[in-house]
Amino acid sequence: MCESFDVKIRYLLLLTISGAIIALDQLTKLYIHTRFILNESRTVIPGFFDITYVRNTGAAFGLLSQSHPTFREVFFTLIPLVAMGVILWIMRSTQDSQRLQVLSLSMIFGGAIGNYIDRLRFGYVIDFLDFHIQSKYHWPAFNIADSAIVCGVGILLLIMGNEKKNVPKAEAPPA
Repeated sequence: MCESFDVKIRYLLLLTISGAIIALDQLTKLYIHTRFILNESRTVIPGFFDITYVRNTGAAFGLLSQSHPTFREVFFTLIPLVAMGVILWIMRSTQDSQRLQVLSLSMIFGGAIGNYIDRLRFGYVIDFLDFHIQSKYHWPAFNIADSAIVCGVGILLLIMGNEKKNVPKAEAPPA
């Protein structure tokens, strides 16, 4: 009885966290899409941060944007579904004490859905967070969903690194 309750909590956290990310992502994209003209940029912090309306037909940071449109359409329709399925599968075996892993998987899940909604609606993802250092370095524009995915993956990498440190080293065999 206790195990089924914990599973429900795990999935409730998934729905709550990913739902909040999806809502924030879609609200900010709606604002940008309706209040900005394509490629319009408004400075927030001079020489460092602008809000710039960009349409990304590729993956994160514009990867695959130059690939054949049919490939992109199939790839970006199937891969998010596979990723979400894998996350749900991993979530089934996540232990109750692994709250940080639930958080990270929920962030990735919510980010994937946020960008997937754009791809289904528009055929591209709306990006607008535009960081740069003067005119010397320019990071590709991104959005809330991208941020959630990157942070979720970062947390997973930290968890994996920490688990690797905590694994006891095998003793050397006697000579």
